Amino acid sequence: MDTERIDKKLRAKRKLDDLKGFYWHLASYLLVNTMLTVFKIAGNLSNGESFGEAFFDFGTFAVWMFWGIGLAFHAAKVFSYNPFFSKEWEKRQIQKFMEEDRKEAEKFK
Repeated sequence: MDTERIDKKLRAKRKLDDLKGFYWHLASYLLVNTMLTVFKIAGNLSNGESFGEAFFDFGTFAVWMFWGIGLAFHAAKVFSYNPFFSKEWEKRQIQKFMEEDRKEAEKFK
C-alpha cells in the first residue's frame, strides 16, 4: 500500500471513530436526561406539586438545555459545521498573511 492510501484510510478511521463517539454521546444524552426527568417529575409530584408544575419546572429541563449545548458543539465538530471559520475564510486569511509577509520582506531589499 502506498502512503496516500494509508493516510486516507487513517483519516476515514478517525472520522468513523469521531462519528461513533458522537452517537454514543447522543445516546447517553437521551438516556440519562430521560431518567433524570422522570426522577425529577416523580420527586416533585411526591412533594405535592401538580403534574403541570412538576413538568414545567426549569430544573426539569435545565440539564437537557445545558448538556444539549455541549452536544450541539460536538455535532458541529463531527459534521464539520463551522459557520465562522469556513475554508474560504481560511484561504483569505492565508493570502492576507502571505501578502503581509511579502510586503515586510520587500522593506529590507
